[in-house]
Amino acid sequence: MVSVSSLMISDVAADEALAPIKTARKSAHAHHLGHRERLRARAKAGGLVALPDYELLELFLFRAIPRGDVKPLAKRLLTRFGSFGGVLGASIEELCTVSGIGEAAAMDIKLLHEATLRAGRDKIVKRPVISSWSALLGYVRVALANESREQFRVLFLDKKNQLIADEVMNRGTVDHAPVYPREVMRRALELSSSNIILVHNHPTQPISITLDHAPNR
Repeated sequence: MVSVSSLMISDVAADEALAPIKTARKSAHAHHLGHRERLRARAKAGGLVALPDYELLELFLFRAIPRGDVKPLAKRLLTRFGSFGGVLGASIEELCTVSGIGEAAAMDIKLLHEATLRAGRDKIVKRPVISSWSALLGYVRVALANESREQFRVLFLDKKNQLIADEVMNRGTVDHAPVYPREVMRRALELSSSNIILVHNHPTQPISITLDHAPNR
C-alpha cells in the first residue's frame, strides 16, 4: 500500500527535478523575445538599409514564425540560395526543403518577392520606356536575375512606347528557351501593340540579361 505522504513527496521531487528545465525554457523564451525587440529597435533607429541581409530576412520571418530564434534559419536560407535575391526567387517547393521553413513562411517570402516585382513594374507602367531605361533594366533584373531556367518574355508597348503588358512567353532549361515568333506576333496584335521588347536571361551567367527592341510592323 502506498501512502498519500509518499505520493506527495514523489510529486515534490519530480517538480524539483523539472524546475531547472522549466527555468531554462523560460529564460530562452525571454532571450528570444528580447532579441526580437532589440532587432526591431535597431531597424527603427538606423533604418532597414543598415541591416545585413540575414537580419533583414530574420526580421521578415518574425511574421510567419512568432516564436523561437530564427537567426539560424535566416542564415540557412542565405547559404542554400546564395543571396537575399536568391531566397526571394526560390519557389515555394524549394523553400520548403530548408529545415524550419513551412508552407506559411514560404508563402510569405514569395509575397515579398511579388511585392518587389510589382513595385519595380510601377516605375515603368504608363511611362515612355525609352526615357525610363534604367527603371526598365532594374525591373527585368529583379524579375529574371534569380531564375534557375532560361525564360523568354515580351514587353508589349503602345505607340508612345508605354508598357501595355509584360508576359512570359516560354520557360526552357538552364541554357535554352524556345521562341515562337508567330505566337509573339499573335499576342502583339491582340494587344494592339506597336512595339515590343524581347527579354531573356542566361542562368549560367550571373545577372546576364539580353534586351532586344523591335517595332511591330
